[in-house]
Amino acid sequence: MRAIVHEGKEGLNGLAIKDMDQPSLQKNQVLVKMKTFGMNRRDLAVTMRHNTNDPALILGSDGAGIIESVGSSVNNWSVGDEVVINPGMGWKDNSDAPPEGFEIVGLPDHGTFSEFMAVDANHVERKPSHLSWEEAGVLSLAALTAYRAVFTRGKLTKEDTIMLPGIGSGVLTFALKYAKAIGARVIVTSRSDEKLKKASELGADVTVQTQSDWKEELKDEQVDLLIESVGAATFNKSLDIIRKGGTIVTFGATTDDDVTINIRKFFYGQYNLLGSTMGSAEELCEMISFIEEHDIKPEIDHMFEMNDYKQAFEYLRDTKNFGKIGFSL
Repeated sequence: MRAIVHEGKEGLNGLAIKDMDQPSLQKNQVLVKMKTFGMNRRDLAVTMRHNTNDPALILGSDGAGIIESVGSSVNNWSVGDEVVINPGMGWKDNSDAPPEGFEIVGLPDHGTFSEFMAVDANHVERKPSHLSWEEAGVLSLAALTAYRAVFTRGKLTKEDTIMLPGIGSGVLTFALKYAKAIGARVIVTSRSDEKLKKASELGADVTVQTQSDWKEELKDEQVDLLIESVGAATFNKSLDIIRKGGTIVTFGATTDDDVTINIRKFFYGQYNLLGSTMGSAEELCEMISFIEEHDIKPEIDHMFEMNDYKQAFEYLRDTKNFGKIGFSL
């Protein structure tokens, strides 16, 4: 079977399409014939983290397809069922943090970027009927990450104002749609006028240039919840703009990981700083129910052919996307 793999060289230079053995089916697994799969910034990170001396690794954490066969002990799925892959392994019930042993599909084990994938029957969910194959294939990781950050951790309500610095990623476009679905007020920032325009079209109430003076631009706003995914480049601006007693939820850092803050200012402000990552299988099911109830679909920027894998990785690396990108088979 054809697969997008990483081997031999660090970074994007190690990417290739390679013929890999179709996985053998274990008794507790289902074999999924993949229709589409979605990209995440994690895929870029894996090209740097995967040991170049290790065998070829199939990349990818997101995907959707049709069950081709089922293992002998599987009784809750049938051939022909349409499913999405749960990108989280070993996190069943909602909890304060992932349990020991939690892993994300695509490292250390093979991921979704292949024609077939064998996966534990408990790590697939039924494809939402209102989504196309392209939408289903790019759904799970970003939509689940946004759901946990906004609702489980951030506890957003319709009375709140949420701010999303650096709008454009898959996670933040989901967060924007979630917030508008429940009636919350949404502020976004970007360095791109085009992305700010697109965010407005999706319902953002206020748009601000990332490099502007947020305090001045938003002097008439009260930010209750801020989803921080940029890191060092914006973190202190985020801390300056959140209301006293407000909450920052952070799930990523597209700029430097290390952040320095004035701790006295922080505790006098009574701020809440919460970490978040991915989510449990329980939250994945809640998220799917939520998007079905509110008819929410992923914001798709571009779908690539498998042969255009290098172009796709460069497109994501250069943050050209507004929403999700992925591959169609």
